[in-house]
Formats: sequence, structure tokens, C-alpha cells
Amino acid sequence: MQPMMFINPGDSLPDLVIVVIARWLWRYRSELAPMGVACLLAVLGWYAHVALSHGWWLILAVCGIAAWLLGNFGAKIGIPTFLERLYIALTVLACGTWAAAATAVGPLASPLPQALGIGATVLAVPWWANRRRRAKVRVERTIAVWPDIARAVGLAGSEIMSATVDLWGWRARLRLARGQTIADVIAKIPGIESGFGTHRNAIRVYPTPDDLANRCELRVLDRDPHADAITWHGPSVTSITEPIDLGPFEDAEECRVLFLRRHAIVGGATGSGKSGGLNELIANLAACGDVVIWAIDLKRGMELKPWAPCIDRLATTPAEAAALLADAVTILYARAEWLAGRGLREWEPSPAMPALVLIIDEYAELAKDVPDATADTDTIARLGRAPAVTLVAATQRPTQKVMGEGSAVRSQMNIRIAFRVEEQRDVDLILGQGKLKAGWHADKLDAPGKFLVSSPEHATPRRARAYLITDDDVARTVAQYAASRPALDHVSRGTGLQPGPAGAKPAPWYLTDPHADAGEPGKTTDTPRTATPEGALWSALCAAPDDGADIAELMRATGMHRSTVYKYLAQLGEQGRAVQVGWGRWRASDPGVGHGE
Repeated sequence: MQPMMFINPGDSLPDLVIVVIARWLWRYRSELAPMGVACLLAVLGWYAHVALSHGWWLILAVCGIAAWLLGNFGAKIGIPTFLERLYIALTVLACGTWAAAATAVGPLASPLPQALGIGATVLAVPWWANRRRRAKVRVERTIAVWPDIARAVGLAGSEIMSATVDLWGWRARLRLARGQTIADVIAKIPGIESGFGTHRNAIRVYPTPDDLANRCELRVLDRDPHADAITWHGPSVTSITEPIDLGPFEDAEECRVLFLRRHAIVGGATGSGKSGGLNELIANLAACGDVVIWAIDLKRGMELKPWAPCIDRLATTPAEAAALLADAVTILYARAEWLAGRGLREWEPSPAMPALVLIIDEYAELAKDVPDATADTDTIARLGRAPAVTLVAATQRPTQKVMGEGSAVRSQMNIRIAFRVEEQRDVDLILGQGKLKAGWHADKLDAPGKFLVSSPEHATPRRARAYLITDDDVARTVAQYAASRPALDHVSRGTGLQPGPAGAKPAPWYLTDPHADAGEPGKTTDTPRTATPEGALWSALCAAPDDGADIAELMRATGMHRSTVYKYLAQLGEQGRAVQVGWGRWRASDPGVGHGE
């Protein structure tokens, strides 16, 4: 929008022409910059030729060094991309070469004028095509007309103090007029989008880092950085004491959240990417050497079964889920007692003393099928922080009925992750009361994997998108970390709990008969079968001392994953061939049978 120009009858025509041309040159100063540099270079070449015609080598040397420094260290002064640094370095070198030649022989000596014109035109093309430069120019012109837009949308008196261009758009720091608040700006977002001429949902409003009431940050997206799925590049942490990267925000900053001593709730409608976010969390926890993972998946393990080798205990039935939660509470109290006995306040995770993370997929199914489980999850939510027993619950709608009447579970969840929801009221259910009015519009998330996170590190509504983890990513991560997963500590093992899944299928033929031959089913021999991992497991149990062999020893002896060892131990236990003598310690019930006695 151009300001109106009033003509004074006393002004002469030449003066008006000069004013119009000056305004035109100023308005398009960015586009005309290459031509201006060429003219300035010609003037400097003429002056250098007159003043120091023998110093051409100095000009060439200085420009060469400057080009090298810009190419290698330009990022430190705000030149972000390699191509931009290369372009600037080549431009400086070309200008220096021409200036050195003009100093030596004069700027009008052929072919220097032709070279200057052609070079300025060629080097101007990347300048004109640069997206960031064009965006910066557009932003400057938008700022110039902001007073008109502000008056039109009802924010008269507000002022854009500064603006910067980034990869996907630009952001501006807005100073509000007296009496205006960030809530007023949020309410005017549709009108601001109309005034800027952007597409819908292109504007975000955040508080400023200094949290001043009369300031806010306006972010305008030229294109959606989350339009396409974002590839996962592997775990971002090796310890639960580190914040986990859940995915990038719209300004490419990583969304890192610390889960140690914090319970989390993950909510969202069907198809919103909730399960994908859960998989991403497990993938990062699997790489942590100081975390034991327990999980409940009452969809018969359909979602979490691929992670079974990295999960120390996976419950897929209501009975298993109830037993798992009860055991988790027992561990919680055992750890609390151990801490109190040593005068310690918090459990510090380490490979020998790992944290325990309980992941519950579809919490609503647990509440429906195992009503008594609410009391255990309530205990974990209230008391699990200090003993490092963490609860992560995923559900579509965490209503009071789902989370338990009078339960402390939802109120203790200080990490809230909301994927897309169908109804606005679900925003407050997941993220907390009043979040919808404060601008946390999870109902406007328009693609699977997009989410909002509320945690001690993230108190403003910034959109992020979870990384896409494929089946190949899961298989590769499991293969890399399953063998190195930590076992529960001696304090937790000392509770004497029964590990492993219940309800196992009947044992295969080579475990049904401990004397079975390696080749033919049912054929007995005095030589135990040890050529397979299953046979090696039986041999290890037979050779175990009276206090048994622990799971780690059995894994080393057999080469099997933890979950597989537990599966066969459960089968042998049902048959009465193996007995658990302590938490995680097993031996054969009749070792003599295994040795042919």
C-alpha cells in the first residue's frame, strides 16, 4: 500500500519528478543493489587508478583473503547456508579482481567496462532469486503498512519493533498499545492473516522470552515446515537424565522433553499419530542404558509387540496388566524404603540402578478391563517421582471416568502431549484446564504426527511434529539395543516378584522332553540337547547353583533376547521343570534330569 502523495501547487515539475524517482529508487533499493554496487565499484576503480595505480596487488590480496574468510567463516557472522557463503565469496573475489585491474590500467580500458556490465548482470541473478532476500524485502514492506493493518483489525497503536527472516517465513516482535494483551492479538489472528494476505493458519502468536505483558512475538509461515513426514535419524539420548527429542518445532528447533521423575499423558484422536509418538518415545528409551521398560498393550500386543526384545516385561492381557501394576507398586515401595534407610531423597538412575518406566497404550482399555488397576496407577502417579518409577499413559480422551474417579493420575501428569483432537473440549482434557482459551488449539492440527506439548520446559503453544519411525527403524533399533538392555536393580529384584508374561503357549517338543534328541521329536537319549538356544537354556538351568542363575547369565548362555528367555522360563515353570528362586533368578527344579542321572 503506497502512501498518498499530495501535490503542492507551488512545486515545480522537475522537483516532483525528482521526488518520485527518489521514492522509486528507495522502494526498490534491494532489487537495484547489484547495479548500485557496480556503479560504486566503477567510481572506486577510477579513484584507485588516480591515487595508487601501483597498489593493485594490495587490493587483489585483500579481496582474496576476504573471500576466503567469508567462504569458511561466514556462518559465524550470520550467513547461514553454504551456497550463500560461496556466492558472497565469489562476488567479493570478482569485484576485487576487477578493481585491481581498473587500478592498474584504468576503469575505461577495454574490456573492463564490458566485463563490469556482464559481471554485474550475471551476479545479480542469484541475488534477485534468493528467497531469503525477497522475503526480507516483503517483510520490510509489510512492516511499513502495519499501522494500517493494526487499525483495521482493532490493534491500533501497536508497533512492530523488529523482524527477522528464517527458513520457513519470518517473525516480528510486537509492542502493544496501552491496555492491549497477547490474548487480544490471538483473537485477531484471522484478521491479521487477511491483512498480510497469507493462507489460513499461517500465523502464530507467542509470548516474548522476557514475558512482558505488552510484548508478543508474531510468527508468519510462508510454507508449512511440517507438511511432509520427517525422517527419524535414530535415538537422541543415551540416558533418561537427558531430554528426549520428540520432533522439530516449526522454526526447526528440537522439541526436547525431560521424562525423568515426570509422568506423562499422551492424547489424541484415532489416526492422529499418538501411537507413532509412543513408538518414538520407546525407541529413545531403548537406547538408554539406565532405564528398564515395562509396558501394557491390551490390544494383544499389536502395537508394542515389535519392541518386546527391548521391553523387560510386556503385559497383553488384563491379568498380566494387573500383575504388572501390582509389582510396580511393590518395587516403588521397596525403593522408597531403601532410599529412606540410607537418608537419600531421590533414586539416581544408572546401569546398575536403572529407572523404571511404565508405558500404557490405550489407558481407557485398562480402566475398562482392569478396574482395580486405577488404584495402582494412582499410587504410582503420587509416589513414583522420587523412586524413579515413571508412568506414561496414552489414551484418546483422558476423561475423569477413564482416569478414575477421585484419582490423582491426571493431576500428577506434568508432561502433556496432545495430538489432533476432534472436539475443542478435549484440548483442556489433555493439556489442562484453560489451555484452549490460552491458544493451545490441538483441534487445528491438520496432519498425523503434529502435536502440542505442555511441560516445565514448554509453556507456550508451539506446534511440533513427531519423527516418522518405520518398521525398518524399529527392527534396526531392536537389533542394536536389545542385547544391552539393563536388568532391574538388586533392590527391585529383592521383592521376589514373578517376572515375565503369563499364559504362555504349550512348550515345543524339544522342551517338553529334556532328553529329546537334536534330530527326531520324541526320541530320548541320555545326552541333553544343547545345539539350540533352547537346549542351552535348559543346560544353563541345570548347571545353575542353588540360588539360581539370573536373566543376564541366561541371555549370555543362550544368545536369546530377554523376552524370549522369559517366555521359555514361563513354559518350563508351568511344566514344573524350572523354579524361580528369587527375583530374576532361576534354576532347574530337578537338575539331575538334565544331566541324565
